Amino acid sequence: MSTSRVLVVNAGSSSLRYRLLDVAGGDTLESGLVSEIGGDSHWSHRGSAERDEGVECPDHATAFALAREALDRAGGLDGLVGVGHRVVLGGPRFTEPVRVDAEVVAAIRDLGALAPLHNPANAEGVSRAGEAFPGVPNVAVFDTGFHGTIPAAAHTYAVPRSWREQHAVRRYGFHGSSYAYVSRRAAALLDRPLDELRLVLLHLGNGASACAVDRGHSVETSMGLSPVEGLVMGTRSGDVDPALGGYLARVAGLDAEAYDHALNRESGLVGLAGASDFRTLVSGVDTGDADARLAFDVTVHRIVKYVGAYAAVLDGIDALVFTAGIGENAWPLRAAVLRRLGSLGVREDPATNERGTPERRISAPDSAVEVWVVPTDEEREIARETLRVLEVPHDW
Repeated sequence: MSTSRVLVVNAGSSSLRYRLLDVAGGDTLESGLVSEIGGDSHWSHRGSAERDEGVECPDHATAFALAREALDRAGGLDGLVGVGHRVVLGGPRFTEPVRVDAEVVAAIRDLGALAPLHNPANAEGVSRAGEAFPGVPNVAVFDTGFHGTIPAAAHTYAVPRSWREQHAVRRYGFHGSSYAYVSRRAAALLDRPLDELRLVLLHLGNGASACAVDRGHSVETSMGLSPVEGLVMGTRSGDVDPALGGYLARVAGLDAEAYDHALNRESGLVGLAGASDFRTLVSGVDTGDADARLAFDVTVHRIVKYVGAYAAVLDGIDALVFTAGIGENAWPLRAAVLRRLGSLGVREDPATNERGTPERRISAPDSAVEVWVVPTDEEREIARETLRVLEVPHDW
């Protein structure tokens, strides 16, 4: 068996997640998470050397040192062929994964104006990985990359030309690695070529979005210039009237920074029901909590609206797929959505929707649209793209 390995890194503003995969079959060999970097840090590592403890970790350089220590002890650095990085936004420049050099790192940092919560941390992760694993090539894989195929009619906002040309204002979309993985996996489960399928994919987690995939290509997605647009999320509002910011500035004295913070951190399920955990929301619905009921209904309505719109965009749907934490686990939400899609020929199988293997069909045999639950694996997709860019042979 080949000893070649590929490392996937996801550096957040205060966290470092890493996963080592075997090139031969894509199996996970080691994985870990350093959380609360710069504060009350905690390190967990799974694999041949288990760790679960509080640590002193003032910065990302220290976090990478911890990861390297664990991987080195496990022999995971032998045969390391590359490091793949999740980068949230590639802007208009990066629609494909790229091998990292100093110019790419600088460009990722420059895109921080478009993704201030993510790209600076992603750039820091890329830089620190170069120091921690010298001589190993690094590849940046962009969340927005999968949506580079969205046509101009769908990605263009009807705003002044100067905004679009000077400030790169357009729809970018996110969750691209998830959608790439899930669309390919859905095609395998349907036993049909991806280039023949019309898919609507629902990535439902604390961050949530929808995507229309036409024959393997993203043609519409609900997130836009930022991850705030679209579906109702844990703390993000999703769609609101664009005039809302100006109105609140006039009547509440809310400046741009406070408005942005509120839409990102104090809205969504938190704004509607006081909690971002969907399990808490479902429990509230079961006990008759009116706020939880409203939040649940608003969430369902928004999803149904997007699915219906994407059915029109695609001129029909072959399959609807639920993925990510809420999409994979919240069967009451799936049931509520599917019962609203009868006009599209969708028929739920209540028994398989409520329970079954993680990967399963949940539509009835007579459903005109197959409905599936497919667990996502963004890190595996990032590893796959990294190997492709580096031209390392693999068959997964």
